[in-house]
This record gives sequence, structure tokens and C-alpha cells, in this order.
Amino acid sequence: MTRLAVFPGSFDPFTLGHFDVLKSALRLFDGVVVAVGHNVLKPGLFTTEARVEMIKIAVADLSNVEVCSYSGLTVDFCTSKNIPFIIRGLRTTTDFELEQVIAQANHKMAPDIITVFIPAGAELSFISSTVVRDVLQNGGDVQQFIPKGIDLRNFMT
Repeated sequence: MTRLAVFPGSFDPFTLGHFDVLKSALRLFDGVVVAVGHNVLKPGLFTTEARVEMIKIAVADLSNVEVCSYSGLTVDFCTSKNIPFIIRGLRTTTDFELEQVIAQANHKMAPDIITVFIPAGAELSFISSTVVRDVLQNGGDVQQFIPKGIDLRNFMT
């Protein structure tokens, strides 16, 4: 039996923290679908298509990772793909409190789908997409915060 999980998020942009959580998830699951959520209420700095492309660059050496985008509820996406696990990365206790509420709501809507929390490594826990966007927009060097091979300037619109 193949154990698959969905790692959903806005990934605006995909950071080393996200990559760390993904690599940990691959130790637990046979395959992971990194699903870039499209939220019309949260347009983001990068287009959904750009986020998908930058993640594909980051995971190019990982054969058991698929990258795609979706809209709507994550549990509906999981159901449509017949994937029973959702991966959620945690950096802080604040993340846990928010993610726990979302996991409980998802469980109420889709009791067969299980959320698995994976903490980012301590040395990466300060990295958030918000911090990376702020550094980028203010002319700072973000390469130390994102996976190798990604040049965010190539994805700016």
C-alpha cells in the first residue's frame, strides 16, 4: 500500500522551512503532493503558477514529489486525489494553535483525512514567507532563506 500525503500551502514563496518539512514528510510517506492553494482573497506577491514553478525547481531531485495547484477546500482536494493525509508544518506555538483549529475543522468535514503536524528544524523556525517577502521587497538577499536553484527575481511580475 502506498501512503500519500498532501502538503498544502500558499508557499508565497517556498522557503527552506517548507523544504525541511517536506523532506521530513518524505521519511513518513511514500509520496507527497505539494499543493499550492489559490486563494482569491489572498493574492500574494507571486502568481500561483510562479509558485508551482519555483517549487518544481526546489524538488527536481525528489522523484516522489508532485507539485500542483488547487482552489477550494484542502479536504476536497484530498478527497478528489484519494489522499488521506494532510501535512502541516509548524514553526512556533502560535502556528500550532492556528493549525490545530484548521485540523479540527477539516476533521469535522472529512473524518477520514488525518492531519500530521511536522515541526521545521530549530535552525529554520524563524523563516517565514512573510519575512522572505519583506527582505526581498526591501532589496535584501533572500538566498539564505530559500532552496538552492531558485532565483525569486525571475518570478517577480
